[in-house]
Amino acid sequence: MRAFREERSVAQARRPRTAAAELKRDLAPRPGRRAAVLVVILALLAIATRGALAQSEPSTQPPSVLKKMSLEELFDLEVTSVSQKPESLSKTSAAIHVVTHDDVQRMGALSIPEALRYIPGVEVARVDSRQYAITARGFNGTVANKLLVLIDGRSVYTPLYSGVFWDVQDAFMDDIEQIEVIRGPGATVWGANAVNGVINVITKDAAHTQGLLVTGGAGNAERGFGGARYGGTLGSHAFYRVYGKSFDRAPSLLPSRRAAGDDFRISQGGVRIDWTPSATDGLRLEGDAYGGSERQPNAGATDISGGNAIARWTRQFSRTSDLELKAYYDHTDRDVPAVFRETLDTYDVTLRHRFHPGGLSDLVWGVGYRGTHDHVRNSPALAFLPSRRTQNVYTCFAQDELAFLGDRLRVTVGSKFEHNDDTGFEYQPGARLAWAPAVSHTIWAAASRAVRSPSRIDRDFFVPATPPYLLVGSPDFESEVLQALELGYKVQAAQRLTASIATFYNRYDRLRSLEMGPPAFLANRVEGRTYGLEGEATYQVSASWRVTPGITLLRMDLRTTPGSTDVTQVRQEGDSPRAQFFLRSSLALPNQVTVDFAVRDVGELPNQPVPHYATADARLAWQPTRGPELAIVGQNLLDPQYPEFGRPAARREVRRSVYGKATWRF
Repeated sequence: MRAFREERSVAQARRPRTAAAELKRDLAPRPGRRAAVLVVILALLAIATRGALAQSEPSTQPPSVLKKMSLEELFDLEVTSVSQKPESLSKTSAAIHVVTHDDVQRMGALSIPEALRYIPGVEVARVDSRQYAITARGFNGTVANKLLVLIDGRSVYTPLYSGVFWDVQDAFMDDIEQIEVIRGPGATVWGANAVNGVINVITKDAAHTQGLLVTGGAGNAERGFGGARYGGTLGSHAFYRVYGKSFDRAPSLLPSRRAAGDDFRISQGGVRIDWTPSATDGLRLEGDAYGGSERQPNAGATDISGGNAIARWTRQFSRTSDLELKAYYDHTDRDVPAVFRETLDTYDVTLRHRFHPGGLSDLVWGVGYRGTHDHVRNSPALAFLPSRRTQNVYTCFAQDELAFLGDRLRVTVGSKFEHNDDTGFEYQPGARLAWAPAVSHTIWAAASRAVRSPSRIDRDFFVPATPPYLLVGSPDFESEVLQALELGYKVQAAQRLTASIATFYNRYDRLRSLEMGPPAFLANRVEGRTYGLEGEATYQVSASWRVTPGITLLRMDLRTTPGSTDVTQVRQEGDSPRAQFFLRSSLALPNQVTVDFAVRDVGELPNQPVPHYATADARLAWQPTRGPELAIVGQNLLDPQYPEFGRPAARREVRRSVYGKATWRF
């Protein structure tokens, strides 16, 4: 298990090569630089703030970022991820955060993981130049397996370990409409593996991405990146867009400040067509393809490639009734020299129907099928046996929302039912309540059951590939089970202030354990509980200045069941920080200038061990007209380099990064 966990490869433990030329491009560490950088940033922010507040009415309108959405509009954003139907963000009975298109742009995020940095309850730790450890509410790791990730409704988890290869989850960032992030179980509508949360990346429809957009830039860590997108029409009711993008990323750093030799290059392109042949029907077709190379020190490069195709048809019967049929195909290929190669084909089809049977009820139900064919080419170091495996999952779900007291009290009950080839029948019920005691106030509560079904690591994993084995999976491995209780409050306390807070208590049973051998084997002999608090607020200081603070507090208590010999898996308590804090500031100045600044404070990870750290990001942009925009972005500014995740023997560190970016809209 450890051989796969330390980034699915033994290659990272090998001694890296020296790369002095790459280090010359890095920002050289100097005594006092961290304090100096922070002082300069804060001084610039103070000067800019003073200039903005000194004007009662700016002579020029601030950039469109802050004009597009007022605080009220942000508080009432329409989301679909909680119940698979449109509903107001402020009225949902779930801990949900929305990363808007403007957030993505103003954070300077060049990838989906970087866009998730400032969300309470979410842990984002960069491992090296391409890998991330991402989860919600604990159990973080490079093979974290309790978070479901969707891109335009396409699930991107791998059955290899029930997690996500984040290096190949990408999108044209200018086309992202919003990212809906649910902390807590979403299994009632999304099924197995939506245990601790759901991330749903939603891109804009083609009608809203017309014309030509060209973007590109370079820096010390992001050595070069660029992309282009063009949108046009196919008649009066059909729109399309095509895009292509590519980047070249410098290697991460070793603790010795030498380059780690893990340069990362990847290119991706895609197309989308949206057609509305009538007022009630809509058809969407889209697809993406990518290919890249991930260098490894003293070994051949890891080659990655893949593609997908999605088709979705919808019919709107009324404001409260619609039907959706969605199907997609996904192909991935990952070749890690001397470790393993995996080829995965996924087929998925889902039918969802929403209707209003009358009275108080609003019912959503659906059925689906998911098939995966996995082929692993093993190496002497490790093996998945059998090397080829086909898995089938059949699902159905139903969820009904009942409204009382003139829609001030809403009760939602439902369940997902699944049948998989490993554990058979699984049920995942949930109940939610939302009460609005007054306008712009929502108190909500939820009780849920979710499962994490077995992956190939749990049942088919062998180290080494031939006997005598040191570690084996278990054909009797069962689904991990979560029972969760949640309570939250959302409020627009004033015209300029919104806030939300969520608390939770999670009880886990049958978690994965590593039992001593010989050989060592995987079993379900760890149990435990987690509980915590997540909060954030948004304050509109002035018409042009907005600040958003956030906090996460987490406690984990894991223990083995009687008879277990596990001494490693219970240490996962130390893989997630007990406390995280962040503060974001978005300021619009005259003459179409914007200044964004953010700081993060992350607690230590005792099991890695990674010390507590604080860091800052900043962005300065100028958009003189609607077409061009110039920006300079600094990331991880407070230290020349520092670790966010990973054990010392194979640790990589995140470098201070500065890049310039130009975007032109025609």
